[in-house]
Amino acid sequence: MAKVQPRTLSGFMELLPARQIQFDRMAAIIRESFSLYAFTPLDTPLIEASEVLLAKGGGETEKQIYRFTKGDSDLSLRFDLTVPLAKYVALNYAKLAFPFRRFQIGKVYRGERAQRGRFREFYQADIDVIGDGQLDISNDAEIPAIIYRTFTSLGLKRFQIRVNNRRILNGFYAMLGLTEQSGAIMRTVDKLEKIGEKSVRELLIGPDIGLNDEQAAEILKFIAIKGSNAEVLSALEGYRGRNTTFDQGLDELSAVAKNLAAFGVPETNFVLDLTIARGLDYYTGTVYETTMLDHPEIGSICSGGRYDNLAEYYTDKQLPGVGISIGLTRLFFVLEDQGYLNDNMCTAPADVLILPMTEDLGPAIELATYLRSWKLQVQVYAEQKKFKQKMSYADKLGVPYVIFLGEDEIKQGKVTLKDMRTGEQQLLTAKEAHGEISCHTDVGDGSKPILDKGE
Repeated sequence: MAKVQPRTLSGFMELLPARQIQFDRMAAIIRESFSLYAFTPLDTPLIEASEVLLAKGGGETEKQIYRFTKGDSDLSLRFDLTVPLAKYVALNYAKLAFPFRRFQIGKVYRGERAQRGRFREFYQADIDVIGDGQLDISNDAEIPAIIYRTFTSLGLKRFQIRVNNRRILNGFYAMLGLTEQSGAIMRTVDKLEKIGEKSVRELLIGPDIGLNDEQAAEILKFIAIKGSNAEVLSALEGYRGRNTTFDQGLDELSAVAKNLAAFGVPETNFVLDLTIARGLDYYTGTVYETTMLDHPEIGSICSGGRYDNLAEYYTDKQLPGVGISIGLTRLFFVLEDQGYLNDNMCTAPADVLILPMTEDLGPAIELATYLRSWKLQVQVYAEQKKFKQKMSYADKLGVPYVIFLGEDEIKQGKVTLKDMRTGEQQLLTAKEAHGEISCHTDVGDGSKPILDKGE
């Protein structure tokens, strides 16, 4: 029979065991951080009816979606976690308490061109707060606090949460009489860091947008407002009173900035940035992007914002919300690519490997059962291999401890415990061995950081 060449599809990531343990630890840290802010875990189906998933579809979304039929059913794989959330809230509205706070970590699928750091199957980690009719602006301020705690818990320090408000942008362009061109302008301004001010100006006055020199200059002056958060807000006050949408956005941005200190976010990790716009047709108020200061070329590693009506395609109820999304697979790839992952972190699947030295496996199995009752991760190596091969197996897994259990140990009611890192061996009771392992291993509790540099 001809053999099939094993391969993984382009854009789909598979990890070796050690890296998978690190990835799972990263996801666990994020889950723990989200839970501290009283977000409810949620899981939604990978597959939805296409008419439900594509209610707000079209354009690029519909081109990238994985869609198929099964019998008479038209089905699609979810392409994000927000649309399924909208369906979930609309479907369960009467059973939910508002504001509804949920987090979800799950795989999504997009059939875009696969390239380095861009995947077709990837994990997203989302949090959203959904209001019933209205949602207090303090929720917009809490989001950067959650971002800050999440990334510092991972071990990152040199990152910056960039915040803006879409109402400020919409109001400003309305002042200039450029409401119809505002979308194209914001897409062009978004390229500022990549192509520079001169090129942005040329695009603004070019035939596609068609601004005059004065309008282009006014826009470049506006987005160039920099400084401390207080200085940026002070400069924006100079535009107050000329447009009600602008004034509302400025009030909201001021409230977010004011509350950040109380939420524990230092100003070194938070900046008001008037170039941030995010999804032009989706977000309506506060918007966020998070970047690594030492690697700005990577782009945003966490983004999101405020939207006025989450489920307008499923219900007439007004359900405003605010949330963020972390591209977990991409973030892990970036951290690995930039050398941030801590390769000294113990990634062994077991705290201790028991090597029975007798044909009767009963005592070894009983010992493993006892140690597992103390929440230790234990494996019994039952294969009939030479001693050297057994030790090689332990080395390859990186198991920190090995227990030898032979006839002498069984007669004495003890075990020989070897520390694989130091080579030290001790003859101990099972209880003493448990204590020794518990005090000196980090597998399971993940006490060693996933990152080895955060600066």
